Order: sequence, then structure tokens, then C-alpha cells
Amino acid sequence: MTLATSVLARREHFDRVGSTNDIVRAWLAAGEPEVCLAVADEQTAGRGRNGRTWSAPPGHALLLSLGFRPAWIAPDRVWRLAAITSLAMAEAGERLAGLSRGRIRLKWPNDLVIEGDDGAVRKLAGVLGETEGLGTADVRAVVGIGINADWAADAFPADLAATMTSLRAAGGRPIDTDGLLDAFLEAFEPRLLALRAGTFEAVDWSDRQLTTGRLIDLAERDGRAAVVRAIRSDPDSGALVIEDAALPSGTREVLTGDVVRVRLAAAV
Repeated sequence: MTLATSVLARREHFDRVGSTNDIVRAWLAAGEPEVCLAVADEQTAGRGRNGRTWSAPPGHALLLSLGFRPAWIAPDRVWRLAAITSLAMAEAGERLAGLSRGRIRLKWPNDLVIEGDDGAVRKLAGVLGETEGLGTADVRAVVGIGINADWAADAFPADLAATMTSLRAAGGRPIDTDGLLDAFLEAFEPRLLALRAGTFEAVDWSDRQLTTGRLIDLAERDGRAAVVRAIRSDPDSGALVIEDAALPSGTREVLTGDVVRVRLAAAV
């Protein structure tokens, strides 16, 4: 059974669009069933969390969005659609770039990164999940991901070169974006089918988390900003569990929607 006939109801490729998330959202609003997939060579209005922009040279990144009608999963578990998308892309990226398993990490809440031997953490991909009608019979979810694929390090923008990477830069060999898409879909399908059946790959999701046990610079929407220790990422709620000495438990959970910034902090 091919991916086109198993999990994908619609699949389209575009040379240039504003945002693949916007395209998929419009499809869902018009009644398209899940799963629908839009892929683009270039985005002119790509975005990340909190209104941040996302851009890459045409053909050097894999840019895609997936659309779902996840009435089959509890509203507080819809975040797992973004999680399995991240896991599938991490697996596919490692395969295409010749990287060892686990080399691509997840930086809570929405980045794929690679930590170098020098300790520097460089962003490889960003994930943006958006929902409408959560908790209703007409729930819709869009998960977009953009991953730097066949982008040579010497062509990185000067202002981002120290903080970004690509599969080509990490693996030292060219990356075919069509092959990366095929590998991603191959890794994504079983994860989606498992999630529909009630199983989430919690161990892999937890093991890939970069922040676990480390000091982070955390800024929250309520104005709080501090360097705290991240204890773990909770595979049930999707929250980041951090130390908080002011509470009897000594810890508290931070949800994705509560966060403005998460970065690794220097050890103290």
C-alpha cells in the first residue's frame, strides 16, 4: 500500500507560495478530509511561533504542512500531531544525511536542532502547529515544518550562520529534498496510524529532548523570565516540567502556549 492511498487524501506541490499552513487551512475549511499535504519549494510568508518569520533559498529546504481532522484524539493530546511530525522528520533527516540515530534533537517546544561537539546548539528545523475548533466536532489541525536540507554552510546568512545548520552541513553530503520527503512520509505513516490507535512514541520523544536536566533561559507570557532547570518534558501533557522552589512540589509545568522563549543557559 502506498502512502498516497493510505494516509494522504490530498497531496500537492507548489513552486512558490505565501505559506503552506495557510493553503492547508483553506483546504480543511473547504471540507478536505485528512490527511492533506502541501509542499513548497519556496515560501514568501513562512512563519514560526510568536509571529517569527521563516525563510530559506528556493530548493534548499523542505517546506510542508499537513492538515488533520483529529476528532479521533482527545483535545489535550492534539499536540502529539506536531510531536510525531517532528519525530518522523528527525528520523528521515538522520537517514538522508547519514547521521547517527538521536543526533537530531528536539528543543522544546518546537525546534529540531543539532548539538555540535563544541556544545553549540544550531537550529535545523522549526515546527508550527495551529488548531481551530478544538473540543468541537469540527476540529482542524495544521502542522507545518520547515527543515534546512541541501543548504551549504558557506551560503548561510551571516547573521544566522552561528546559530543555524542544515542536513547538508551536518552530514557533509548533498540532500535530495524529494528523497527527504519520501523518507519523511515513510517514517510519518506508522506513527500516525499508531496515534490513531491510541499509541504515542513517548520514549523516543522524551529521549530526543535537548533541555532535559539542563539549565534554560525561560521567558513566559506572564512576564516571568529566569534561568531554571528543566526536569523533563511530559509525554502526557506535552508540557515542560521545570524546577520551582516556591511550590511545595518543587516543580511546575509550563505549556507551549505560555512560553515566549526557551534557550539553553550557561551552567552556573
